[in-house]
Amino acid sequence: MRKWGEFTDFYSSEHHARNVGKMFRDPENALLPNWKHLPVGYHGRSSSIIASGEPVYRPSGQRKEADGSITFGPTRKLDFELEVGVVIGRDSERGRPISMEEADSYIEGLVLVNDWSARDIQAWEYVPLGPFLGKNFATTVGDTVVPLSALEQFRVEGPVQDPEPLPYLQRIGPSHFDITLEAWHETPDGSRTLLTRTNHKHLYWDIRQQLVHHTSNGCPVRAGDILASGTISGPERESWGCLLELSWNGTAPITLANGAQRSFIEDNDSIIIIGHAGKDAQHVSLGEIRNSVVPALKA
Repeated sequence: MRKWGEFTDFYSSEHHARNVGKMFRDPENALLPNWKHLPVGYHGRSSSIIASGEPVYRPSGQRKEADGSITFGPTRKLDFELEVGVVIGRDSERGRPISMEEADSYIEGLVLVNDWSARDIQAWEYVPLGPFLGKNFATTVGDTVVPLSALEQFRVEGPVQDPEPLPYLQRIGPSHFDITLEAWHETPDGSRTLLTRTNHKHLYWDIRQQLVHHTSNGCPVRAGDILASGTISGPERESWGCLLELSWNGTAPITLANGAQRSFIEDNDSIIIIGHAGKDAQHVSLGEIRNSVVPALKA
């Protein structure tokens, strides 16, 4: 596996952010006040980046139970997140922000990402400082990095941004891509179910804006760093990019092809993520990432 640099995860899909806000906060005010003004993100762990084919160990952590008690144990709400990552191609200078005009010159290409998540651990720990143990145990990064030059023909305009971002984040041209993304669930008996089909073009904040905001305070990036998009969800239910949304936090289980039901991922289940743009002679593949879940290890 390639040795990756630092890992940052953004929260760039408005559809995903709204769904989560409706679930856990006020449905009438699903987005937090800052969300449409800046690309929200957090710093993850490069030490837990894994390759396709490696096992995902079910993480353990603290959970708040329905009766209010606090317990510790393996997550009951293991989830995938269908994402696309920006791979940084060259170092930037510490203290010097990157502008929108030069952002592309720092990007090597795009890569598939599955940012595994433990929703019950995440829900209890994330206030006030954000994600921690519910998000840092495993992130799958693909081994196919597609250069921006190979994706130029698939550039498209993204969603209208209202309010208009501050000048340093204003778009200078298309920086979304018409990339079809799929997530599949596979049971131990080999039965496959398509969970979602979405598209990179649904992101509210584009790849230039993510990189520019990341460096706007002078924070440097290094070749090999990954800036992940966050869960990519579209407007329809069948285009939502994680089980938290698809099962609406476990209240609407999904029926699999073999008749079994899932709200979240069980031990020995596998998740496969596929990405591609175009077709026939213009087809460009981002490859496939696939991992199976195994039981939690004990100390």
